[in-house]
Order: sequence, then C-alpha cells, then structure tokens
Amino acid sequence: MEQTVPYDPHPSNESGPVRVGLVGAGPWARTMHARMLAAGPETALAAVWARRPEAARETAEPYGAAVAASFEELLDRCEAVAFAVPPSVQAELAVRAARAGRPMLLEKPLGPDLDAARRVADAVAEHGVVTQLVLTKRYHPATREFLRRAAEFEVTGARSCYLHGAFRAGELATPWRLEQGALLDLGPHLLDLLDMSVGPIASVRGSGDPRRWSELTCEHTNGAVSQASLSGSVGLERARTRVELYGPTGELTYDTAELDHEECWPVLRREFAAAVRSGVAGPLDAARGLRVQELIAMAHPRT
Repeated sequence: MEQTVPYDPHPSNESGPVRVGLVGAGPWARTMHARMLAAGPETALAAVWARRPEAARETAEPYGAAVAASFEELLDRCEAVAFAVPPSVQAELAVRAARAGRPMLLEKPLGPDLDAARRVADAVAEHGVVTQLVLTKRYHPATREFLRRAAEFEVTGARSCYLHGAFRAGELATPWRLEQGALLDLGPHLLDLLDMSVGPIASVRGSGDPRRWSELTCEHTNGAVSQASLSGSVGLERARTRVELYGPTGELTYDTAELDHEECWPVLRREFAAAVRSGVAGPLDAARGLRVQELIAMAHPRT
C-alpha cells in the first residue's frame, strides 16, 4: 500500500538536513545525485531504491545510506524524493510520490511524452507538493549572469547548439537516449535557455532525425527568431553548448566551454532544501518542466 501521510514542510527538525530518498542507481544517480545529496549540509542521503538491489547497495554504501526494499519503503524513510531514472519510470513514480505528499527533485524531461508530463504536473498541482527540476546549467552563476544580461538585451535573432558524442558509446548511451535521441535529452536545456534569454517561444518547427541531428527553428512572441542544433552522436572531444543572441546593439554570447559544472551542485542542493523547508517552490519546478516539454512536443509531435 502506498504511503499517504501528508508531508509537513515545517518539521520539528527544520534546522537539520532534509532527508532525501534517491530513486535510481545508474551512472547519473551515482556520479551526481547520490554524491550531491550526501555532501550536505542542507541535505542528507537517507535511502536508495532501484529495481536492481545490488546496484542500489553499491550507490548507498559509500554514504552510509539505507537500501530500501521497495518504493513504498523509500517514501517511509525520507522527507523528499530525488529521481535519477528514465523518463517513463520517473513519470510513473512521481505521481505516486506526489500522492504521498513528498517534495521531489525531478529530472528532465518530466516524462517520455507530453501526456505523461502533464500527469506529473497535474499530480504535483493537485497535491500541492514542492518540486524542483534538474536543469543543470541553470544553477551555474555564469548562466544566471547571462540570463540577467539577456533580459536587458534587445534580441532580433539567435543561434544555439548543444552537441556531444556521448550517445555513441559509454554510460550515457542508455536505451531511452538511443531510442529518443537528443531532442528529448538535450532539447530541454537549450529550449529553456532560448525561452528565457530571447523571449517566450510561440512555436517550434523541427527537422532531422533526433537520433542523429535535430534542427529547431523557434518563433518568439517578441518577433525574434532563433535556431537550435542538437546532437548526441557527433565526434567531439567535449560537449559544446552555446547560445548567441544578436540585436541592434551587437551580440551577447553564452558558452559553457570553460564552465565547471561542479559549481552547479551546491546551488541546486541549497535551493532544493530551502524550497522543501519553506514549502514554496522556485521557478524551476514541475510547471516549468511541463512548459519545456510542450515546446519539445511542438518540434516533434510524438514526444
């Protein structure tokens, strides 16, 4: 039976770390989620649950976290839940976590398609739980400075790209990424940045094969036009993420080549813990995740 006890965002130990249960034990769960949540001091890794118990044990043991025998046990052991699983799994379990009243740290995309994403967002709204989306780059100070400057920049047009070769081989070449391609995995990052820096996106037209190369053309409500190139299957030594804004006064460029992504994790952890304790979600919540997935669906109606 599912845990249905409402979560109190102001527990008696509100000055202590938020006890987070982690769903998943794959490469991203091990290298980012577990390590980040255990580092504290704002959070503590309370327990790990995965469909492969041995993988859950390997993820939990370095941090002294418990291994939950079921998703329901994980809910019993934690104040909040973090997901590091394929979109289809997250969409199913996030609805159950929302019904149990647990705040959630959600991966992008919310679900494998727009209908699943809507079910997650609807459950979050119905049960009033706090959520936060792991749009990694949005937690880096350089990204926030770029968006601050972009808000004061008149944009006529923009070009952008998110390119790497991680889908060719290695730990990130997971089944869902190989099946769905870069649009569903990398698209949320780039569309979110364009929607925020250029202006709200009114429409998206997509072309190409998401498993090889996708090209998106976005029309924005302010009349600007932007383009986005996406691929996880090209032979680059390192990932390339770049946004170029052009307007009457010149250009404004955002490039992640020199960014240290390790700077993102303390910000993400701190803001998630603050949202859980206050009971008030920030702007990067499930509703934002749904907005981004709506843009993806415009580009590729089957997603």
